[in-house]
Amino acid sequence: MTAIIQREIDALKQLSETAKPSRAPVMLDQQSVGRLSRMDAMQQQSMELATEERRQQRLLALTAALRRIEAGDYGFCLKCDGDIASGRLAVDPAVTLCIDCA
Repeated sequence: MTAIIQREIDALKQLSETAKPSRAPVMLDQQSVGRLSRMDAMQQQSMELATEERRQQRLLALTAALRRIEAGDYGFCLKCDGDIASGRLAVDPAVTLCIDCA
C-alpha cells in the first residue's frame, strides 16, 4: 500500500508543478488582452487555485496515511478503532473511517 500511496503523492506533486503557470496572477494589460479574455483568464486562474487547494488537501491526507502505516495504525478507524475494510482502503488509501463511522 505504501508504494500505491507514494505513487499518488508523486503524481499530485507533478501535477501541481505542471499547473503552476495557470495559477500565476493574471496581467491586466488592456493593450494585450481584451476584456472578455481577461475575464476568462481570471476565471481559469480561480479554478486552478481551487484545484490546487484540493490537491494539497489530498497530499496531506496521503501523507497522514503514510504516517499511520509507519506507526502501525493504518487500516483502523480513527473514530471507533475498528478495522477499515480492505476494499474501502483499495478505493481510497487515505480513508480514515470505517463504513459505519463514515
